[in-house]
Amino acid sequence: MTSRCGWLYEPGLVPYGVAWQWQRSLVSARRQQPTLNDVLMLLQHPPVYTLGQGGRLEHLKFDTANPPHPVHRIERGGEVTFHAPGQLVGYPILNLRYYQPDLHWYLRQLEEVLIQVLALHGLKGERIAGLTGIWVEGCKVAAIGIKVSRWITMHGFSLNVCPDLTGFQSIVPCGIADKPVGSLAQFIPQISLDRVQQQVAIVFEQVFQVRLVSVSPEEMQNIIRD
Repeated sequence: MTSRCGWLYEPGLVPYGVAWQWQRSLVSARRQQPTLNDVLMLLQHPPVYTLGQGGRLEHLKFDTANPPHPVHRIERGGEVTFHAPGQLVGYPILNLRYYQPDLHWYLRQLEEVLIQVLALHGLKGERIAGLTGIWVEGCKVAAIGIKVSRWITMHGFSLNVCPDLTGFQSIVPCGIADKPVGSLAQFIPQISLDRVQQQVAIVFEQVFQVRLVSVSPEEMQNIIRD
């Protein structure tokens, strides 16, 4: 595996549409210039629902003409999920040709990052055969939904650190009706999202063997425009 260098951007709370446009700009640039550095964005969103490209509307328990929060249908796979402050969202923009051009491998690597971060808190993160995501004691604490085009990734993962989970009650999360959604705060009430975010960045570097360099908002705007 080739050791890569990437940019780490941690802007805090970002409207979903803004981060979505950032991703599309970064992916477009890397289609044209495949040697550009990888990017990992770690952030949070105001309350919002997103549906994968094949997501079914019957998994929404509200009137789509009057949703409780904004709804976006996006390019990733998977069904509907909910984002809110206190949930850490990761968007890796990676050229898998420099890693392994294998979607199954990539999904397992994302899961491995999350499992190792949970282990740092004494929590046992588990996979469930046939499903994507991570569970702790039967509660889904992390969701994964990706889009890969020309081996360049977008979208990514969300980890429920300490969000208000009530927004999940208005959907069938990820189309899974028989398994509850949970958060790390249910198991570790004083858990710090900032600390978890730092750990995700460090573990991501280790699992993907990539060196991440933090960038400022000004630097990031230049990277997005490249």
